[in-house]
Amino acid sequence: MKGSEPESGDCSPATETSPFQPHPGEAEPGLGTTTTTVTTITQTGGAWSTGLFNVCADIPTCVVGGLVPCCLDLSLAHHYGECLCLPLLPGSTFAMRVGIRERFKIQGSACEDWTTVYCCYPLAVCQMIREVKTRMKSQIYQVSTTLESS
Repeated sequence: MKGSEPESGDCSPATETSPFQPHPGEAEPGLGTTTTTVTTITQTGGAWSTGLFNVCADIPTCVVGGLVPCCLDLSLAHHYGECLCLPLLPGSTFAMRVGIRERFKIQGSACEDWTTVYCCYPLAVCQMIREVKTRMKSQIYQVSTTLESS
């Protein structure tokens, strides 16, 4: 990633517990539980993962963005987890850009976001889609598994 600041990660641990059940015909070793801890890491911090003019980073997105950027705006709202009616509101693309930058702790300012959206709308929407796709890919690691029996 670009940028001089180190990347950090938000960790969200989740724990699953399920009862241990022996197979039919086997001796019952006792009741126990298996505990598995899974941690999801989402990358945050730094600069935008691709530049505003990096149209070759995701060709299909840029083709749609160049031909019908309003449809790409609808897709962005869907990827961002917002109502599909959001792009119909004035200033919504600017608001989503600020939200994406703040959610992923991307360097920049509201002034830069406004200038980017209103001067280079199709390129800005393409960059935002690429960013959401890149940053929303979570890495899941199995941290530990323990068996407790009585």
